[in-house]
Amino acid sequence: MKPTIVLVGRPNVGKSTLFNRLTRSKDALVADLPGLTRDRHYGHGRVGDKPYLIVDTGGFEPVVDSGILYEMAKQTLQAVDEADAVIFLVDGRTGITAQDKLIANRLRQAHAPVYVAANKAEGMSYAIVAADFYELGLGEPYVISGAHGDGVRELMDHVLEDFPDEETQPEQPHPCFAIIGRPNVGKSTLVNALLGEERVIAFDEAGTTRDSVHIDFERNGEKFTVIDTAGVRRRGKVNEAIEKFSVIKTIQAIEDANVAVLVLDASQDIADQDANVAGFALEAGRALVLAVNKWDAVSSERREQLKRDIARKLYFLDFARLHYISALKSRGIGDLFDSIQAAYRAAMTKMPTPKITRVLQTAIERQAPPRSGLICPKMRYAHQGGSNPPIIVIHGNALQHISDAYTRYLIQTFRKAFHLEGTPLRIQYQSSDNPFAEKNKPSLRRAALSNRIAKKEQRKNLKQKITKPKK
Repeated sequence: MKPTIVLVGRPNVGKSTLFNRLTRSKDALVADLPGLTRDRHYGHGRVGDKPYLIVDTGGFEPVVDSGILYEMAKQTLQAVDEADAVIFLVDGRTGITAQDKLIANRLRQAHAPVYVAANKAEGMSYAIVAADFYELGLGEPYVISGAHGDGVRELMDHVLEDFPDEETQPEQPHPCFAIIGRPNVGKSTLVNALLGEERVIAFDEAGTTRDSVHIDFERNGEKFTVIDTAGVRRRGKVNEAIEKFSVIKTIQAIEDANVAVLVLDASQDIADQDANVAGFALEAGRALVLAVNKWDAVSSERREQLKRDIARKLYFLDFARLHYISALKSRGIGDLFDSIQAAYRAAMTKMPTPKITRVLQTAIERQAPPRSGLICPKMRYAHQGGSNPPIIVIHGNALQHISDAYTRYLIQTFRKAFHLEGTPLRIQYQSSDNPFAEKNKPSLRRAALSNRIAKKEQRKNLKQKITKPKK
């Protein structure tokens, strides 16, 4: 098992910056704004032959007893309880504060070893910076710069020295699904219901989740990854720079996932933004599952109206399974999970070339592609060109003249033949070049001869008209 190392500290001391350096990524949002990180964020890192799991936490406010800061503190304490080592980050430029002392008192109760790291010390005397933090009583402080990397390797060497080397096995592919939707539709509540614990902050406030949180878990012995994403609002209502970055992280999460679960709010009308969010997933070619949340909180008349609105406004998602759930009461979660697995299997399915070609020939016999003027497209064979989404490449002649309606007919035929429920399917046409095109072109010599013959005929006809006697 990889050791779990948790980053703890008050807001805006540079935890997310250090997290990005330790994971060699830009997974955590970083800005000069206190309280940017709210949920626990996990990442993988390595120092030499020693891999580790690093956890970024929100700013720790140990004295609050309500509100979003209290929920952030609960997440931090839970991460500390699960940690094998804790890095207590403090601000080397500001010096020790009263809040640092409160956090230090709380960390003394942790079973894991605690290492004090004085951050933002670039260009400063390390001895002077460290002297101030001996007062915390947690051992020798390590002076670092998360932004520049100064002292980070020495810190990690000390943190990991008591953990054995581990030979990492190549990770097997497993389903990864993203929970997407508008703000405040219950995405984080759904994530907690799927995990069976309060893993992410679920708060009755739009925009609670700011970053995309990747969470690995196991269910019935199988490994999965769920991504909790920030709510995506209409472009005209996105004002804060942080919210704009949250939207970008959501789009990146959709591209990283195999399946996207679009969460709708039964208490609200189906809006154009729901279709826009679904459009992000379709552009990325991701499998889709629809989940209408808060179903238990609406009347029967409202339910019937919602069903009609979904069929009318989200008609282009007719391939996706639809579930009516209550994330707060964990109703319908099991069936939703089954659909996520089915959509993943459909997106990653392998289709043998002979069977694809037979299905194509059967479809042509049932309904041949329509002519385009004098041109008759001919389809010869097909094969699979990719997965997630499945791509079928059809070879033939004059396929650029295939109509959109006939393409939709082929998509429905292949979808039924291979049980591709829950995933979009793409068809690509590959027209063959005519191998005799060059041979059919007249040579320059033949072309010149043809021109001379044509001119001779024209002169002859003209001469006959001139010499023809008048009646």
